[in-house]
Amino acid sequence: MEGKRTENRTGDYIIRATAAGGQVRAFAITSREMAEEARRRHNTSPVATAALGRLLSAGAMMGVMMKGEKDVLTLRIQGDGPIGGITVTARQNGEVKGCVVNPEVLLHARADGKLDVAGAVGRGTLTVIRDIGLKEPYSGQIDLVSGEIAEDLTYYYALSEQTPSSVALGVLMNRENTVRQAGGFMIQLMPEAGEELISGLEKRLAKISSVTSFLDRGETPETMLSHIFEGLGLEILERIPTRFFCDCSRERVRKALISVGKAELEEMIVSGQPAEVSCHFCNEQYQFDTLELKEILKEVEGQEA
Repeated sequence: MEGKRTENRTGDYIIRATAAGGQVRAFAITSREMAEEARRRHNTSPVATAALGRLLSAGAMMGVMMKGEKDVLTLRIQGDGPIGGITVTARQNGEVKGCVVNPEVLLHARADGKLDVAGAVGRGTLTVIRDIGLKEPYSGQIDLVSGEIAEDLTYYYALSEQTPSSVALGVLMNRENTVRQAGGFMIQLMPEAGEELISGLEKRLAKISSVTSFLDRGETPETMLSHIFEGLGLEILERIPTRFFCDCSRERVRKALISVGKAELEEMIVSGQPAEVSCHFCNEQYQFDTLELKEILKEVEGQEA
């Protein structure tokens, strides 16, 4: 195992692996704490928790594929369903954050009893943006094929990146609407993968009904991949801690207030009320009183002088 990252035997983590002599690369994640933190911060309904939790898991796995420490991955789903949209950003170090437009959306369960994520998302687009420090970030977009998120990402990889992939994602809720299990896996075929291997993997993957049922009976990302790649020389390369983490700060919000301009700052000061600013990614609240707003206004006036 590589010594690239610090080992962490508790909490959420991602496994990076290869199999079949490098013909396949695979990622698997357990992300219950991540999804629960997002639910707690945004007070999401069960179906919104499931949708956001799935995209957070996918973002975390895709984020660790990035090469540079400052690279940023953004996943954005925009649909005509009642959830409105979902945005997730992730970094190479396993940190991920996200939000939904309408966190309190409520929908009846599907006929099979599962949360209706596709109904909440509706029809729309999935956009993947990779900012690797170039003048323009790389961006790819597809029309959603199902709104279930995993299937949409599978389609994205096939269409936009010509990488045959299989993506599975899941969030299982407790009766009291906290997160019971969350996780997923992402399997990608390398160009040298043979037809026999591809056919065999398709049959194995067809037998997996639910990622969360795996996790709920005590399976781990390692054992999930072991089931899929039994007899195919699975090699675990790295175990990467992952978590919901927002890098917002009071100083960043202060800079954002500077950017709103003189007129709007003057209106805030005249109102006599503190300005409350909420980070849309983590819902953290920042308050600036009138005295602080006057100091910010002075900075703006100094820049304009």
